[in-house]
Amino acid sequence: MDTATQLLDQFHAMIGTTLPRQLVVVLVYALLAKVADIFIDRVLKRFTAFTRIAFDDVLIEFAHQPICWTIVLLGLEHALLLTQLDKPWETILPALLKSAILILWFVPLFRLIHWAVDENAEAVMERGKIGTDLFLLLKNVLRVVAVAIGLIWLLAIWRVNLTPLFASAGIAGIAVALAAKDTLANFFGGVSIFADRSFKVGDYIILEKAERGEVVEIGIRSTRLKTRDDVLITIPNSLLATTKIVNESAPIPRFRIRIPVGVAYGSDVDEVEATLLAVAAANPQVAREQEPRVRLRSLGDSSLNFELLLWVEDPSLKGLVTHQLLKAIYRTFNEKGIVIPFPQRDVHLVPPATEVQP
Repeated sequence: MDTATQLLDQFHAMIGTTLPRQLVVVLVYALLAKVADIFIDRVLKRFTAFTRIAFDDVLIEFAHQPICWTIVLLGLEHALLLTQLDKPWETILPALLKSAILILWFVPLFRLIHWAVDENAEAVMERGKIGTDLFLLLKNVLRVVAVAIGLIWLLAIWRVNLTPLFASAGIAGIAVALAAKDTLANFFGGVSIFADRSFKVGDYIILEKAERGEVVEIGIRSTRLKTRDDVLITIPNSLLATTKIVNESAPIPRFRIRIPVGVAYGSDVDEVEATLLAVAAANPQVAREQEPRVRLRSLGDSSLNFELLLWVEDPSLKGLVTHQLLKAIYRTFNEKGIVIPFPQRDVHLVPPATEVQP
């Protein structure tokens, strides 16, 4: 009987100490972590398998292990709260656990962002909204920002005074901005081009200085145009952000062509109009959605000035279709006897006056 009483007293004494209670707390949290593991594996993964969205499957895959280990680490932190720790352990141990939780979540979050960017990269490139090198630069900038946020959070956990760090970063930022002023101006010019979507790769644009070409690349520092002479023009993005740009491919890719035609006075205007419309209808490159039109613009000095207005499907066809239509108009007018006048001038030579003999 005495032995049993002694054992019972020893058991009560052991229960009354801190260590058994800490072990119980850790075991409870470990059990909760296992329950969460089973729930994610048996329920959530099966549920997301029936959805058509791939993102939920990836999200569960990345968050599975962090959730379980976070529960275990929270159990360890709870167990630490049950006892009085000596300095400096009362600060170091909780900070270590919080840092572990931060890293535990930061790594899969970083991988998830990387996966999301790579998954959408091809679609962005195909739409031509942004150049390859600019897209990669923005991707790297996003990574740097994410790492910077994680480091600042980690320093905050360890109660590091960030004021001197921010002050130094501000001074360094000013120095870098002054040293790389032009480069930064071109970079932000490229960002503004992407944000405004004034043009994209494949568009035909005309600049303020009359340069016309197809946009072949929107880069970090510059944008490249290819002219009809197969000449590559490189323009800094800072200049494009502040210059007037005419986009021939927007808002619709079709492009309007105006062809002025002059005929002699006395011509049948109805026949001229019908002939021009027939020439336009016979060209396969002319758009059918919007019918060609003919307008009599003015009564000139020596001709009736008409204008043929039509649309082509692509601005790159402007020169070719204009060439084809002018040839067809000239040939058809000759066949029908419609005269295309040209300016004529009569020059009268006046003989010099005869000198009077004294």
